[in-house]
Amino acid sequence: MNASILQSLIDGMLMGGVYALAALGISLIFGVMKITNFAHGALITVGMYITYECCTLLGVTPYVALPITMVLMFLIGYIIQKICLNPIMGAGGHNQLLLTQGIAIVLENLILVLFTANYKSVTVPGFETAIRLGSITINKPKLVAFLFVAVISVGIYLVLNKTDLGKAIRATSTQPDGATLMGIVVSKINCIAFGIGVMCAGIAGALLIPTQNISPTSGNAYSLKCFVIAVFGGLGNIWGAVIAGLIIGVVEAYSALFLGGSWSEMVIYVIFILTLIIKPTGLLGKKG
Repeated sequence: MNASILQSLIDGMLMGGVYALAALGISLIFGVMKITNFAHGALITVGMYITYECCTLLGVTPYVALPITMVLMFLIGYIIQKICLNPIMGAGGHNQLLLTQGIAIVLENLILVLFTANYKSVTVPGFETAIRLGSITINKPKLVAFLFVAVISVGIYLVLNKTDLGKAIRATSTQPDGATLMGIVVSKINCIAFGIGVMCAGIAGALLIPTQNISPTSGNAYSLKCFVIAVFGGLGNIWGAVIAGLIIGVVEAYSALFLGGSWSEMVIYVIFILTLIIKPTGLLGKKG
């Protein structure tokens, strides 16, 4: 196999894994509460800055700071759902869209006030150089991020399918009225589900920090792509989001290789549109 083709495959899969984790948050939130969260990109940015502050103040790497980021992002998501979204859950979908867009604007401007518009970065000792396998190079931060994504995706799957909390989340997703009759507090489960979705966005942001400079709008670059991946894989389906993320990552890498970087975005959206024409529910989505 040509070295450049193999290199693009590796780069695409590593980046696609991070895309998948970020999209998993959107997919989970929509799957449980049918909320299209327009604040997702801003929440990725929040995860970046929380991790940056942990690294700066505590002198640790983003990977050591990750548990702190996970806890804080879960709490942020829980609070947003409880205070902002629960009161309008029975309202029309446009109310939720406008509210989440408003939350995104507030978060971006809050970050701008607290941290200014200057770019910030975190260097992880020992990760400045890539792993070399002959003519192939593997970016260390992206490789570590991919491994984290694999572990976290499996962990979320096990929580949703093997625990009482997961059963409650799935019951709330499919039959909220029936869940209420069984004694499940739907509003609380919604808060937990939204918290987990926001936590996924925060983890993705934390794992992206060693690969790029960050600014108050950094998460916007991933926001629309995450929506595409979530819908492409099938909203509410964990493995659909993972598979779609990997596909989009590889397609993006190969499009940049063969067509040039300016074409990669267009190719992604063409494939997305064609897929939804053929299968509107996405790769692993179900009707209904």
